[in-house]
Amino acid sequence: MTSNPDRMPVFLRVWHAGVERSRYNRDLHCLSIMSETIPASILDALALADPSWRPILLAGLNAVARADPAYLPALADDAYLPDGGRIFAAFAQPLDAVRYVLVGEGPYPRPESATGVCFMDGAVEALWSEKGLSKQVNRATSLRNFMKMLLVTDGQLSLEQTSGEAIAQIALKARATGSRLIQTLPELQGNLTRHGFLLLNASLVFRSDVPPIKDAKAWQPFLQTVLAGLADHADKEGKSPPTLVLWGKVAELLSALPANARFPKAISEHPYNLSFIANTAMHKLFGPMHLLRKQPGA
Repeated sequence: MTSNPDRMPVFLRVWHAGVERSRYNRDLHCLSIMSETIPASILDALALADPSWRPILLAGLNAVARADPAYLPALADDAYLPDGGRIFAAFAQPLDAVRYVLVGEGPYPRPESATGVCFMDGAVEALWSEKGLSKQVNRATSLRNFMKMLLVTDGQLSLEQTSGEAIAQIALKARATGSRLIQTLPELQGNLTRHGFLLLNASLVFRSDVPPIKDAKAWQPFLQTVLAGLADHADKEGKSPPTLVLWGKVAELLSALPANARFPKAISEHPYNLSFIANTAMHKLFGPMHLLRKQPGA
């Protein structure tokens, strides 16, 4: 049967026109519902997401709205982090490029730190100093331990000596002209992205006047939709689903979501714990990536 309406018999043209009107009315109705429950400012923030993600993110927002129609309008009227329309910044990573999903609990509670991606503190720039790791890195306990873990897996640092003179010697080499090591946190984020990491927070917002658990619960339907979308995409492409990288309490949080069961996982204590530096599961995962080295395409 031809799909060109102009070449169809009259009765089929009438039927086709009726179907198209029905679709138009349905889509118009859906848009009307969406405009009433999802504020324009939140929809506008989808501009930072790769186009491949937008149908899934819209479905996730609708799931949030169905669970609590008042939540998103109230959020839009409140002050929250990350600011600057960066709530969906993590989804700049194209859907087809995702090989790992590193799930954080929520945004940093400081405007200069919250960037819309998990674990990447916007207040940190330089990684190294004359004496070792930079002051910004040393103040960020989780980032400091993550970097030390990467240095151990890269064979540059031993577990017996992860501070003091050992770090100072690495920093000296790192800051030398022609060094093969990266210099900034944005470079580290770039390496994670090139290896296929989606840096996602379980709760997309932080508000100083709202208990974090309340926002985390409100975003659970969104997170379920995102994970289901990732798993469905992998099934459609005949690929293995991405690996969920879960640190600390996030593993327990995700266990309540049905889509969680569809993914392989790499689980460890949170990097805030000193024991994270020696975690063999993290060594196996991150070791081959050499994330602290300058990489092709950087």
